[in-house]
Amino acid sequence: MNLAENDYINNYDIQQELLKKTFAEIDQKADLILTTAQLLMENGATADRIFRDTKRVAAFMGIPEEKFHFHIMYTTLMLNVSDEKNSHTKFRKCVKHAVDMRIISAVSKLTWRALRDHYTMEEFSGNLKEIASRPRYYKLWQNVLAIGIADAAYCSLFGGDVFAGLYTLISSIIGKLVQVRCEKIGINPYVGISFAALAATVTAYFTHFLPTETPWHPIIACSLFLVPGIPIINGLTDMLNTYLFCGAARYLRASLIVGGMTFGIVFAVGMLPVSDFTNLRMLPSENYWEFAVFAAIGAMGFSILFNLPPRLLYAVGIGGALAVCTRNFLIFELGVSSSFATLAGATLVSVLAVQSRHWLHTPMQVLIVPAVIPLVPGVLIYRFLFAVINIKTMTLAQLLSAVQSGVDAALIILAIALGAAAPNIFASRRFERKRQEEQERLLNEEYKTDL
Repeated sequence: MNLAENDYINNYDIQQELLKKTFAEIDQKADLILTTAQLLMENGATADRIFRDTKRVAAFMGIPEEKFHFHIMYTTLMLNVSDEKNSHTKFRKCVKHAVDMRIISAVSKLTWRALRDHYTMEEFSGNLKEIASRPRYYKLWQNVLAIGIADAAYCSLFGGDVFAGLYTLISSIIGKLVQVRCEKIGINPYVGISFAALAATVTAYFTHFLPTETPWHPIIACSLFLVPGIPIINGLTDMLNTYLFCGAARYLRASLIVGGMTFGIVFAVGMLPVSDFTNLRMLPSENYWEFAVFAAIGAMGFSILFNLPPRLLYAVGIGGALAVCTRNFLIFELGVSSSFATLAGATLVSVLAVQSRHWLHTPMQVLIVPAVIPLVPGVLIYRFLFAVINIKTMTLAQLLSAVQSGVDAALIILAIALGAAAPNIFASRRFERKRQEEQERLLNEEYKTDL
């Protein structure tokens, strides 16, 4: 064995000893734990996942569960490591909130790999930096085209014809490009959302003069890419897992996004001679193959926006198709209510995600959330807010219809969140016990070097 190899082994042994002592290099350990949590929070992870992954990192660094105290807020993370004699507290601000499924998946894998391969803190820190700095899978033009195609697919799900789908695609692309431009020049993001909705709606309005049998469908579908499906689902999931303040903050942000979107749409409709189309009937075809194809396209389109790894796109597409087909079958064939049918569709996807997460080597959330996005009642949300803004000119019948849309939207959102969280609701103890057993097994393994 040469001198370099001997130095490596000695340094490795020293690093492993540090990981066995709770308060050794505690400041560095706290930084790595908070960096892990910040990466997850800023890229769309639920509070429950953030806590599980950071607790695993703490265990890897020699911090036992009874000494690990972690408080999760939407914009602030607080870590405390303490025992009878020592206490160390550190805070971290979350400066942005986006959605990146690649990061959620990569961080989860890293936490397990660190345990299995007996990483040092330097190795863990290097891998964490690499995850944070890695470029996105998809370029801007791919994201823009994907959401245009996704909105066109939803337009077809609502009963729009081929031409209406094409006009929706064009309108959505223009709206997204406006939003991207607003972000680049530093406009407030909620104002940027209003401008994007305005641009998409105005474009969709002028397309209704072009050949189509469903001229108003593009106006309804062109802004659906702005509906905050992830914050809505994650917000309710956090609340169900007792992270009430974090969930409430997500819902407040979702409300601001929907408000900005609605303002842009209503401003466009107010400028243009648009008739009242909020009660427009949107009846899809009865062909379940069409349901499956359009739902899969919509789910995969939004998955590209969420930076889902390409190898998982087909799985999410299948999940989206199964969710929508299950919901529509229960509604149209069995007469089941929309909320219960949506719950069944979302639960089916969740159960399948539990079974396939080990085959696909990715967390359940990465598979479930993009797949249930096609179930989000974007049109009902839009109808309700549009009606509320115009409440002074509404008849009693229109008001009751608006209230019904709002109630239906709320129940469907609840059903989606319950379905997405079903595995954790009904089997959380079993999952946690299996994770804990695997974690303990990896922690107790002895490292064997080939040197």
